[in-house]
Amino acid sequence: MNKRPYTVVLIVPTGVGAAIGGYAGDALPVARAIAQICDRLITHPNVLNGAQLYWNLPNAFYVEGYGLDKFAAGCYGLRPVHQNRVGLILDGGIEPDLRLRHLQAADATRATLGLSLTDYVVTDAPLQVELRSSTTGASWGTIANPDSLLRAAELLISQAQAEAIAVVARFPDDTESEALQNYRQGRGVDPIAGAEAVISHLVVREFQIPCAHAPALLPLPPDPQLSPRCAAEELGYTFLPCVLVGLSRAPQFVVKGGTPNQGCGQK
Repeated sequence: MNKRPYTVVLIVPTGVGAAIGGYAGDALPVARAIAQICDRLITHPNVLNGAQLYWNLPNAFYVEGYGLDKFAAGCYGLRPVHQNRVGLILDGGIEPDLRLRHLQAADATRATLGLSLTDYVVTDAPLQVELRSSTTGASWGTIANPDSLLRAAELLISQAQAEAIAVVARFPDDTESEALQNYRQGRGVDPIAGAEAVISHLVVREFQIPCAHAPALLPLPPDPQLSPRCAAEELGYTFLPCVLVGLSRAPQFVVKGGTPNQGCGQK
């Protein structure tokens, strides 16, 4: 008789200052340890994303948070893939030089890692991300032009046959904020994580396709007091490489009954 594979789901809440997983990739050692003692690890991008750093876990499923919620509720199934064609959406509000940095990062993953990427799309309006924080310190945010994001995603899916979507949105450069300073010194909440989740949730909810987000930010000045948990974010001009690697092998969503969200609440 065949044994059912031993599956573990690893969830770290986003933007709440988690002791492990509240920084770029600092939950990766935990994910690696768990992956060694289970047959299948299911987790989400902010556990596995480490900016320029990532780790190949052959038995891990990279599942966006909204899709993971739907999987846990029994609404979505997860179908393993060999490799996805990843479409890239760039925020129309990204400056030309910063846009070029991200395109070169995408080219690097294609040339060096052999990833399959479609042509990129620039949103027809700036997304205009706004950051917020609650009275408890948790971070969240909004985008002013969600329709522009969805139009770009639909274009990549329908015309470029993208099987997964990476989004790069321009985030505010709040370099003097106390929240950012605390975060860089290892004692605060990631000020952008909550807003990032809103962006990827929107795409997955609308199209039932793997999605993850990388923020576009100008480089910060060097900080000799920088926490080691923040150091992955200082390695380059973009956080995109880990997102493209994760999405390249992210499982496809299988919608139960063939109808999005059927029996699981409406959009």
